[in-house]
Amino acid sequence: MSNSNLFLSLGKPIKNEYGKVIGKVASFALTPNGKFDDVFIEFGDGQFSKKSIEHLRFNGSEITFVSKIKSQANILCDEIPLIWRKDQAVKDLNDKKKILPELFQELHSSFDGVLTQLKKDAKVIIEESAVEIARCDEEIKSLSYAIAHLELEHEIGQVDEETYKTAFSLLQESLKRARTEKTDYELTKSKISSILLGDPASQLPRTNKIYAEHVTNQASELPEPPVVVYVKEIGKAGI
Repeated sequence: MSNSNLFLSLGKPIKNEYGKVIGKVASFALTPNGKFDDVFIEFGDGQFSKKSIEHLRFNGSEITFVSKIKSQANILCDEIPLIWRKDQAVKDLNDKKKILPELFQELHSSFDGVLTQLKKDAKVIIEESAVEIARCDEEIKSLSYAIAHLELEHEIGQVDEETYKTAFSLLQESLKRARTEKTDYELTKSKISSILLGDPASQLPRTNKIYAEHVTNQASELPEPPVVVYVKEIGKAGI
């Protein structure tokens, strides 16, 4: 949507990536030159929070809030392997005496500093993903109990058929969303963990063709990272 049309989303509901309504657009914060910077969201409990406009996707009347954890994970899965390859390329150029030693030291220190910070950020994402996985587990457990009690009350005739079907459908949809969300966080956690081990194949999948060609071209020009054992973390099975 163009900047002028963003004002049309005021008061409109915001859904997360799994179709659940989490709040609505209350207002926007703009920079002095008129660029949309942040969005104020009123959540379902009445609380307000300011979020970066980058975390919202606008598609016509549909507004989707993209998880901060997943957004940052995508960036880290792009940047860590790329910076590592560039650092390796600088080392190779130095070995081949194609750059001055002092320039090598400067570039190497720069890349090493960036990698150190990116790895710290990646560890934070892993910890936050683990928290979200635990939250999803609790939600799945609660929903499973709710379904079991609904089945029980329906079985003994306390809940009529029409009410039972409506409630069962609602609970099943919520359970499906919770399981999908948990799987996404498990995948994110696994990918980031693998990135920290130096496995370039563990980058989060992209569908953009131009992006894929860009990464392929870069990979062909820069040295290969070391071979490591791929570790995949398996989350607890959903209830």
